[in-house]
Amino acid sequence: MGVFSFVHELKTNVSPKRLFKALITHNHEVLPKVSPTIKSVETVQGDGGVGSIKKTVFSDDSPIKILKNRVDFIDTENCVSKFTLIEGDALDDKVEKICYELKFEDSKDGGCVLKIKSDYHTKGGAVLKEEDVKAGQDHAIELYKACADYLVANPRVCA
Repeated sequence: MGVFSFVHELKTNVSPKRLFKALITHNHEVLPKVSPTIKSVETVQGDGGVGSIKKTVFSDDSPIKILKNRVDFIDTENCVSKFTLIEGDALDDKVEKICYELKFEDSKDGGCVLKIKSDYHTKGGAVLKEEDVKAGQDHAIELYKACADYLVANPRVCA
C-alpha cells in the first residue's frame, strides 16, 4: 500500500469558527442547502464525535451516490478536523481509503484560510497521479466555496 498526499488552500471571507461549524459539526444541516447534489448527511453510528460514521447521500444525477466518513479527530477550539473516507463510490480499485485533515485558520482580513490535506491510501502497488484524483478534489473545493458563499449570504447561519 502506498500513500499519496495532496495539499490545498482555500481563502474565504468567513470566520474560521463559522466555516468549521458549517462543514464539520453542523454539516447535516448546511450541506444539503449548499449543494443541489447532496440529499442528506446523517450520522449512522455514534453521536457525531470521534469514532462516529457519517453517511452522505447524493442526488440521482450525481456520479457519486454515497460516501461514508469516519470522524477521527475534532478540535472545535482550534478548528481542526480529521476524518477518513471508508466507503463509497469515490473509492475504486486503486484506493482503499482517503484520510483528510482540515485546518481553519484566521486570515489577516477577518476571513479564513482553509488548509486541506488529503492522504490517498492505495491498494497493493497502485500508483496515483494528481490528475487521477483531480475531479474529486475539485468537487470538494467547489463545495467548500459554495458553503462559504452561503454563509456570507446568510449571516445568521452557524453564527
